Amino acid sequence: MNENLETYSEDVTPQRYAGFWMRFWAYLVDLVIVFSINGILLSPFKFFDPINIGFWTTAGIVGAIVFYLYFLLMTKFFGKTLGKMIFGLKVVREDMKPLEWSDLIFREIVGRFIHRVFWFTNLLYLFVAFSNQKQGLHDIFGSTRVVFDR
Repeated sequence: MNENLETYSEDVTPQRYAGFWMRFWAYLVDLVIVFSINGILLSPFKFFDPINIGFWTTAGIVGAIVFYLYFLLMTKFFGKTLGKMIFGLKVVREDMKPLEWSDLIFREIVGRFIHRVFWFTNLLYLFVAFSNQKQGLHDIFGSTRVVFDR
């Protein structure tokens, strides 16, 4: 017969990519969680701020660290954030191997930093709505996809 055919296990099924709206709602949930954590952690700095040099404040620095660490650590250790858990989504590599730190640093730190610093790049989130594999700019940087969790 055909000797070039590979046999696949039952676990290998095509992934359903998560679209723009599912990812949008999951991201909003994540923002509520991050803002809540920051509200608790940063409330003491309303009364005393040891670093207040123009644009840089202690609250701003700690808030940014919490934001990036939340997405980085949740995605590394669980493959998803709490928002993605609620909506049944997860982050996977394009080759379906386990997520590595390098993938996530490019996805969660570099990609999100670019979106936050250059406001006009937020329009690039629309790539998720129109690309075949529903990838955003940060997904392309990290060679990742967001799929429905089985």
